[in-house]
Parts: sequence; structure tokens; C-alpha cells
Amino acid sequence: MASLQEEAHGGRQAKKATASGWIGSALEYYDFFTYAQAAALIFPQLFFPLGNPKVAIVASLATYGVGYVARPLGAFVLGHLGDTHGRKNVLLICMFLMGLSTMAVGLLPTYHSVGMLAPALLVVLRLIQGFAVAGEISGASSIILEHSPFGRRGYYASFTLQGVQAGQILAAAVFLPLAAFMPEDMFNSWGWRVPLLLSALVLVAGYIIRKEVHDTPAFAAEDAHGSIPKLPIRKPSPTARPTWSASSAWR
Repeated sequence: MASLQEEAHGGRQAKKATASGWIGSALEYYDFFTYAQAAALIFPQLFFPLGNPKVAIVASLATYGVGYVARPLGAFVLGHLGDTHGRKNVLLICMFLMGLSTMAVGLLPTYHSVGMLAPALLVVLRLIQGFAVAGEISGASSIILEHSPFGRRGYYASFTLQGVQAGQILAAAVFLPLAAFMPEDMFNSWGWRVPLLLSALVLVAGYIIRKEVHDTPAFAAEDAHGSIPKLPIRKPSPTARPTWSASSAWR
């Protein structure tokens, strides 16, 4: 039977964590970039229809940028939760927040139905997306690093960013053909919602993949001994007993 050390570094869990990081990042960033496609193609007409069309486009793309405003806060909060409650739990939280907020965007009423409430809700949901995606790259990379064999951690962790690019390509591959080939009235009425509502499938697939990945034995040992720090951002002194944290992945 493989030891905990072997399981942690280079065993089956390393491969599962790497696959989870790639696929999970691809699925989650599919949601993130699908919003970008919609913000450029359809949101100016549906959520910002009054006034100058150029202003409407700028306002629509500004809602895309709002997602980046929430990312520092999401990184701080979700990073702390990952250190204290495990990477796996945080990655599942990120995925559910992202998936549900993206589906909610696909169900939003337009400006013609509810007026200014529509763009206000759009901004709120975009903030949730930005908060959620902030924990994805750091969380997925950390759990891969903590499972990976020494000497190959950079290689294994690179799959997370590969997943991000795959998600961007997938978002364009789903959204742009619909915009190009559907009749304009159908696309403007309901076709634009389809890629966003497909997040339901993304959510199910991501959950199935990520539930198979375990938190690292180092974290499990800390948890069993009740020695997980309440505030990991306060690094222990060099002479103190090392604790499981994001920084430990690089040691």
C-alpha cells in the first residue's frame, strides 16, 4: 500500500488533482468568458438600450470590468478559507458561485421589462462571478502543487492556466456560431441565453470531477491534530513547527 507521502507526491491523487485543475479551470472560465462574449454582442441592446449606442457598448463592457474589481477581495477571502478549511471545499464553492451566477445572468429580465433593475442585477451577478473566479487559479494551482512530486511542480501546475485558455476557446466556440447563424430576432430574444444556461451542465461536470480529489495528507494531518492556524497569513517564525498553508506548497 502506498504511503501518505507517495500518495501526496506523484501518486493517483496528483494525477486527479492535475486533471481537476485543468478541467475545472476550463469549465469555470467558460462561464467567465461567456459573459464577455455576451457583453460585447448582445448586452448593449438588452440592458443599456437608451441613448448613444457607443455609450451603451462602453457601459456593457464596463460591467465586464466590474468582475475584476471583486477579484482581490475574493482572492483574500477564498485563499483564507482554502488554508483553513481545505482547497477542495473552496474549489467547490467557487464552482457553485460561478455556475449559479452565470445561469442567473441567462435568466435575467431585460431593460425593456424591468428598467434600471436589469443592469443593476447584471452588475451584482458580475461581482459574484469575479469573487468566485478569484479562488479558482490560486486554489487549483495550490492543490496541484501540494499533491505533485518534487521537481515537477511547475509542470503539473501549468495545467491550470492551460485550462483557462481552453475555457476561453470553448466560450467563443459556443457563443459565436449562435450569434453568426441564428436569425437575429431569435438570437436577441432567447438564443443569447443558451450558452449561459449551459452552465448547468458545467456545474454538474465540475462537481463530478472535483469530488474525486482529496485534500492533501499534510492538511488532513493538521486537521486531525487540530493544529490548523486560524489566521494562516501570520506566518510562523522559522523555528516554529511548519504548518500547512499556501506557502508550504513551494517548500
